[in-house]
Amino acid sequence: MIVFPAIDIKDGKCVRLRQGRAEDVTVYADDPLDMAHHWVDQGAAWLHVVDLDGAFAGDPANTDLIVRIAAAVDVAIEVGGGIRTTEHVRTLIDGGIRRVIVGTKACSDPDLMAGMVDEFGEQVAVSIDARDGIVQLRGWEESSGRSAIELAREMETLGVGTIVYTDIAKDGMLQGPNGGATADLCAAVTADVIASGGVSSIADVLALRALQQANLSGAIIGRALYEGTVDLPQLLSRLNED
Repeated sequence: MIVFPAIDIKDGKCVRLRQGRAEDVTVYADDPLDMAHHWVDQGAAWLHVVDLDGAFAGDPANTDLIVRIAAAVDVAIEVGGGIRTTEHVRTLIDGGIRRVIVGTKACSDPDLMAGMVDEFGEQVAVSIDARDGIVQLRGWEESSGRSAIELAREMETLGVGTIVYTDIAKDGMLQGPNGGATADLCAAVTADVIASGGVSSIADVLALRALQQANLSGAIIGRALYEGTVDLPQLLSRLNED
């Protein structure tokens, strides 16, 4: 199971939100690049970077900073937030990003998503962010009215190979992930699923792995790392031991 430390960028700083609310923000570092170096030094093999300004505005806002991060660290990076066009994806991939995550546009324009998959293959993924099982769009401010499982199945038919699944109610709350919903989504598709939202301890990550879903390929961890309730080297060691 891959562990993805989260670096969420807002106003040029490294932050975390609670349940995706822009007004409920905690700043953890003035320079996201410093945090990228920190997590890599701690053993991270991947970083999960989110352009929160882009997610809320509907257009990437921190691309230059994200490309600088990619150039500065020797690990794989996946990026989401405000990705709406093929050109957005191409710019990030050309800038050294390993995987670009599309959210709102994947739901609202599946034909465009299909074209992205045709052009970029495994370098493009889909983010499915759900509240009570219903997909939320545009920085989690608008309900799509569609179920997460329905959208996941549609994306798989388009050839999407990786789905990042976030339970919004759990995100940033340090109350544990929604294992049941995650298992249901994994069971509904064969695409790789990365779980996001709620991890508060090493035990939470082990509980996700204990779901025994072969396509549950990783977990994104944010606030728990920043507040020290998860020690990254200790977690990686535990996963390697088992």
